[in-house]
Amino acid sequence: MGIKSVTKGIVILTAAILFSSNLSAGPTRYAGGDISLLPTYEDAGAQYKDSEGKPIGDLISFLASTGMNAMRVRLFVDPEGYIAANPGADPNACQSLEYIIPLCRRIVDNGMSLMLDFHYSDTWADPGAQWTPGSWSSLTDEELTARIGQYTRDVLLRLQDEGIVPEFIQPGNEISYGMLWGTPADSDPYKVLPGSDKNWPRFASLLKAAIEECREVCPDARIVIHSERTAYRDILGEFYSKMNSYGVDYDIIGLSYYPYFHCPMNVLSQSLSYLGATFPDKEVMIVETGFPYKWEVPGTTQPVDYDYSLAGQNRFASDLVDMLKSHQNVTGLFWWWLEYNAYGTSLEGWYNAPLFDSTTGRATPALKTIASFASPEEGIRVMVSEENNNAKRFYTPAGLPVENPESLPRGGVYITSDGSKLLK
Repeated sequence: MGIKSVTKGIVILTAAILFSSNLSAGPTRYAGGDISLLPTYEDAGAQYKDSEGKPIGDLISFLASTGMNAMRVRLFVDPEGYIAANPGADPNACQSLEYIIPLCRRIVDNGMSLMLDFHYSDTWADPGAQWTPGSWSSLTDEELTARIGQYTRDVLLRLQDEGIVPEFIQPGNEISYGMLWGTPADSDPYKVLPGSDKNWPRFASLLKAAIEECREVCPDARIVIHSERTAYRDILGEFYSKMNSYGVDYDIIGLSYYPYFHCPMNVLSQSLSYLGATFPDKEVMIVETGFPYKWEVPGTTQPVDYDYSLAGQNRFASDLVDMLKSHQNVTGLFWWWLEYNAYGTSLEGWYNAPLFDSTTGRATPALKTIASFASPEEGIRVMVSEENNNAKRFYTPAGLPVENPESLPRGGVYITSDGSKLLK
């Protein structure tokens, strides 16, 4: 590593600082979560507390103080109309443009990056539901292409007028099988399926129309194409290869990863390695993830390796952060529905995988663990030891003594005082 031996502690500490400053440069990493329903919880009187039980004044400011540096917000076309016309519709899919503007402003005012997630639907859009907004459902394909472009432009210009410029834009949410399929009554929805080119020209035209406006209005924003086929490398490869062959202009591969729906973490790691080798010009972000702190998530289909507890959630978060940091192409980690917190409210029903405990209002231990993904890594960390009255002492690169070397940050190279041992 360029250091053969160690003589004086002060000399090595200086060298460590120099090496660190020279080798730590790399792509910025982003850590945060989707907090799209925060205004609703605040209006309901949710009481947010830090991990020690101290009340939190402003949640977004608090999240920024933990080291989180990005937040994701979803947007629907006409959620109020959909909810009014469909009794029993999920009220959590309520994010109209007017709803999100104050929330987005708070995010950027706290110095955080904003990821805007266009659902291009009146309600939840995911692999099993990509239904065209009601007011767009009678449009021809040509008219629909023009409409998605104009809608995207109008939204971004309105945000810009409010002083809000997204750093990341998702044109579509979990669009592995396309988007804007038509209506549920259609006998042949406009889905794209693995192994087939059917509907791909239409899908690509819609995406390109939206992305063109993103590039025009927000030229510095980076475009995220989002899939949840995390466990299936062949399907991911085909999907993103077709994005390239159809000329879709994007910057980042966005993935959902829920271990209880998708796959063990080692399979995710294999997919990330595959994407890095196959699409070396693209960054990868985990734009949705989560794990319960109580009970399993309803609909769980995969066995998991972690307890459903605060400690289990934190172990999952810690293992995920460590694994993602080993992949240089991964630059983002977003926890989904981070802000769910029924403490102090009359809200019924629990979502059991946020980063706040609804029984206490406290931040779960996993919150700071997720935030640590954004922490800069030093290229080399040096641990200096010296014998003093038969007691070995350890120092951080900043020269601070520590009792236990296990408490030093992971991810570096450590050197003992005689240069004889490297601890990774």
